[in-house]
Amino acid sequence: MKSRKIIILTALFLAVCFVGSAFAATKLKTIGRYTFVRVRGSVPTPEVMKTLFERYSGDIKIGFDMAGSGDLFLPFMDQLKAAKFEPGQWAIGDRVIWMLFRSNERIKVARDVEWAGAAPLDVFFFKVVKDFKEYEFLMPRPCGNIALYKVRDLVPGPICDITVSPSKCNVNDPITVDLSGTQYVKSMEIEIFDATGAKVASKTLTPDSPKWQTTLSKPGEYTFKPRLFDVQGMLSAITCQAKTYVNYPPVCKLWSSCLPCEDYVGRPIVFDANGSTDPDGDIAKATFEVTDATGRVIDTYVDTEKPFTFEKTFYQAGKYAVTLVVADSLGAVSVEPCRLEFELTQRRFFLLFEFGPLLAKGTYTTYLFARGGFLYKITPGTLDFILAAGVAPRLYGDPWKTFFLANALLNLHVGPTFVAGGLGYHSEDQAVRKGGFDAVGQVGVDLFGTGRQGGALFFEFRAPLGGGRSFDEYHKFALGFRYFF
Repeated sequence: MKSRKIIILTALFLAVCFVGSAFAATKLKTIGRYTFVRVRGSVPTPEVMKTLFERYSGDIKIGFDMAGSGDLFLPFMDQLKAAKFEPGQWAIGDRVIWMLFRSNERIKVARDVEWAGAAPLDVFFFKVVKDFKEYEFLMPRPCGNIALYKVRDLVPGPICDITVSPSKCNVNDPITVDLSGTQYVKSMEIEIFDATGAKVASKTLTPDSPKWQTTLSKPGEYTFKPRLFDVQGMLSAITCQAKTYVNYPPVCKLWSSCLPCEDYVGRPIVFDANGSTDPDGDIAKATFEVTDATGRVIDTYVDTEKPFTFEKTFYQAGKYAVTLVVADSLGAVSVEPCRLEFELTQRRFFLLFEFGPLLAKGTYTTYLFARGGFLYKITPGTLDFILAAGVAPRLYGDPWKTFFLANALLNLHVGPTFVAGGLGYHSEDQAVRKGGFDAVGQVGVDLFGTGRQGGALFFEFRAPLGGGRSFDEYHKFALGFRYFF
């Protein structure tokens, strides 16, 4: 029974010693007994060691595989030729991650090796770079053992840099997101959030392709936030952001000084856009476009200063439409244009006054004449009815005398010219000459007209109609000016 207890206690002691030794560093007090490569001479030069490493490349690969660093073998051998061997010392108490050595002609690996010699050990340091990491090796100068000393990250944490331009734009304008200044990343995912925090879009970018052009279809403020993945593809906590504002478009409102536009031919009409508004700015421009009944554009006006109004006079009756588009200082235009459709009617009844010289046949005596009356546009621009009456004062004495004359005419327009015909009357121009009805004809040309007034020049011919009056003795000529208003 007593011997059994002794066996159990001994086993526990050995287990504790084994566990303790497993977690303790291997203390190395001397060097040179278990060399990895066979070196001639006490202190080999870097050139000699590079040559020996090439000769023992197969053994080095086995050792790297045993150390769990097989992926370092090829970079180690490739970079060895150009590696710089720096002389230094392995301090007492300093450790290496692992060390390759040879025992009984077999390659072995010692891990977590601590130098415990009486003095610092002279060594060569050299470095190998792989996948953004720097692996520093040391080689004791008296022998050819290879030891992995330290591993350092070559690349610092990601640096986030974002530029979004423009900082203010209109709906569907191109927006450029630029992450060119972001460093030390494998990829970047840019996310766009609206003012409520909802994600509206995202895009994955890379350092080789760090820019993205996009558009936003709704107004408001947006935040651009990149998610950075470091060189190892891990999501980084480092972030940054940029904002842009999508401009709200203005809203148009159109008012007219007429509606209905009865008898407005020749009269100015004012179209007013001052009721238009912009939710986040000011109206900077108003564009008015006038079309006729066929949709043909007949006039356009752009106003860039307040008040935003357009005054236009129409000279022909008909159906018209005025369309208004307003823009703000950023150039955003009203989404829905404002449109007014109206029918413009023309005034048809006018007063008139006519005057000019008149030549009466008899002895071709000269008169002046003056008539007043009215003009009615049966078909505006095509057919008029004229009724006028007045006097022709004499310019000479007896036997001629002042007489009365009147016309009732239909006036047909062909462009600016016209011809007229109808019935006239004049009283006796001498005591021995009879008055009576005449056939009256006119040809003339319109000199001006606004729809509200106008002027024309005409030549008039009068021929007697019966009553015992001969054409040779009773015909008359006149040159007249007509003004209607």
